[in-house]
This record gives sequence, C-alpha cells and structure tokens, in this order.
Amino acid sequence: MAAPAALALGGEPPPLDQPAPTFTLPSNSGDGEISLTDYQGKWVVLYFYPQDFTPGCTVEAQRFQQDLPKYIERNAQVIGVSVDSVDSHAEFCDSEGLRFPLLADEDGAVSKAYGSWMSYFSLRHTYLIDPDGILRERYVKVRPVIHSEEVLARLDELQADS
Repeated sequence: MAAPAALALGGEPPPLDQPAPTFTLPSNSGDGEISLTDYQGKWVVLYFYPQDFTPGCTVEAQRFQQDLPKYIERNAQVIGVSVDSVDSHAEFCDSEGLRFPLLADEDGAVSKAYGSWMSYFSLRHTYLIDPDGILRERYVKVRPVIHSEEVLARLDELQADS
C-alpha cells in the first residue's frame, strides 16, 4: 500500500507566489542576527542543509561559494540555514572559505516554517525569494554538485520575466 501523499517529506512547504515566511536568526556574520527583511530589494537564495562538515553539505556550500560572484552580479544574497550552532557555522565558514552567512536554526522553527524539518535536522531544500519578499521557486530534490548551477539558471529565468 502506498503512503498517502498529503505532506511532502519535511512537512508542507510555503506556497509559491506568496510572501515568504519571515525570520530572524543568529549568524556567524554581520551584527549577530540576520532577518529576511534585511535583504529587501535583493533576491535571496535561502538554502537549508542538514549539517556543517558533512560531505554533501560541504560540496553544496563550496559550489555556492564558487558561484558567489555570479549571485552578486544578479543582486542575489545566498544564505544557508541548519540546526548547527553559530560557533559551528563560524568554523565551517573558516574551514571552507565561505563568504555568505550561515544561520543557526537550533530549534528548527524556521526550517519548520519552510517545510524543511525532519525530526532533529533541516532537510536539503532551497527557496528563491524575490526582492519584494515573495517566494518564487523551491527545490526539494537537491543534488549538491549541480544545485548552484540550477539555481543560477532559474534566477536568470525569473529575472528575465520580471
């Protein structure tokens, strides 16, 4: 018997073409806290990942870092979210040369709001949020090696349409 398809793995994601769930979380960069509203007027690539220093998460972060100049050219901010602590994020950024913020969602509240929560960690999901705070795209089946390229291509399509 097939499992009911009522909820996707991780819960119900927020609807596209509606305001993205707002948040404020501690970060290893900036003034210690980052809010979605800090990036009003920019595109936001909000990506959730399970854990610092694990193979898939490291590859995904490295690809976003490698492509960071392309995101900056497109007026887009990359932000990573996991349940890891601010200290773990700081070590991960130092270790991998990451120059974008990682946010500590230690209680999973923001991951839950984005349908990206599984028991005790964040699932590998990504959301594209437009400069007005509207959720425009979501990725729930992420392949870390090619994911940044996929996001950039979709960002180009969305920007061409606006």
